[in-house]
Amino acid sequence: MGTADVEAVWRIESAQIVAALTRFTGDFGLAEDAAQEAVAEALVSWPRAAPANPAGWLMATARRRAIDAIRRRTALQDRYALLAADPAVDQEIDPDRIDDDVLALMFVSCHPVLSREARVALTLRVVGGLSSEEIARAFQVPVPTVQARITRGKKRIAAAGVPFELPPAGERRERLGGVLSVLYVIFTEGSTATSGDRLLRPDVAYEAIRLARTLAALQPDEPEVHGLLALCELTAARFPARTGPDGTPVLLEDQDRRLWDFSAIRRGLAALARASTRGLGPYGLQAAIAAVHASAPSVEATDWDRIVLLYEALGRVTPSPVVELNRAVAVAMASGPVQALAIVDELIASDRLPGSHLVPTVRGELLARLGRRPEARAELELAARLCANQRERSVLLRKAAALD
Repeated sequence: MGTADVEAVWRIESAQIVAALTRFTGDFGLAEDAAQEAVAEALVSWPRAAPANPAGWLMATARRRAIDAIRRRTALQDRYALLAADPAVDQEIDPDRIDDDVLALMFVSCHPVLSREARVALTLRVVGGLSSEEIARAFQVPVPTVQARITRGKKRIAAAGVPFELPPAGERRERLGGVLSVLYVIFTEGSTATSGDRLLRPDVAYEAIRLARTLAALQPDEPEVHGLLALCELTAARFPARTGPDGTPVLLEDQDRRLWDFSAIRRGLAALARASTRGLGPYGLQAAIAAVHASAPSVEATDWDRIVLLYEALGRVTPSPVVELNRAVAVAMASGPVQALAIVDELIASDRLPGSHLVPTVRGELLARLGRRPEARAELELAARLCANQRERSVLLRKAAALD
């Protein structure tokens, strides 16, 4: 077995291994470190002699590393004795505990005591099984930055005495929002990279979808979990048509919809149906908007009036300037650019999205439709200067040049 095999096993089994070790040791940081040491040993050992049960091998090796670490902590001899004597530790992962353990791991890695960056890094590391190098590539930050976030996150969890357990029922739904927001941030970075020379980072987006599917299986009665999964599936369905062969972005009106992933659309619509059982929340409403796009044969045939209504509902549930900006785009398609421009100008007057390239992008498009070409070009050039993604910037500059 080579490196790719080790990585594949780790990606599948890492959450269960770290979760089980955390339950055994009561130490989240120790469990994650021991699991990483087991992977490092597997990279050396498996090419010479592949184990019959790779997941069991990783678990047993990580357990030994955890015991060694505890033995070195002289103040924790009692815990070591208890751990070493526990016959359950010598068993493979208990399938009856996997669901609760993985869910508890998600809640720990997304705990409110952590910064958003630390939550994202820890979730991708301990639940998703990504390496520090993979996380760094995904978010275009140096590897030491990711490693520091992970280290500080584990120390913060230890210092706060965060227990490895599911939150009480009354607290779980409130905390679930934090878990969903982390998965949403991960998916959003994959679907439109904030910086770099690629519009999409599909590996990051698909990892978020995998984690959302896991969460939906663990929390089947939570509509918003299915809402987030639906949003991710329906958005990712358009990935194959969003860029050309050379990575150049393809605008929605120019996309070949035959390239869309219709299996993902079906999965997304099924998840949206489950999310609709008790009324749609913020993620469900965004998924419903994505579903309108997914079912339309063209931009012109899209039900823009319904999209406007959905954005109005979303704005009432979770008001934000980004929602208002997206509503302006839908209003422009449904009713024309004059009404939409008024919405955008109000956003500018309130200075609710300072420094964002999105506002001048939309304003430039609206001005171009109104025939105000010099103003439109100035807005699009401003958007290009503010945009950190090279692919998006090139599109904005081409649009600006076309207005000459």
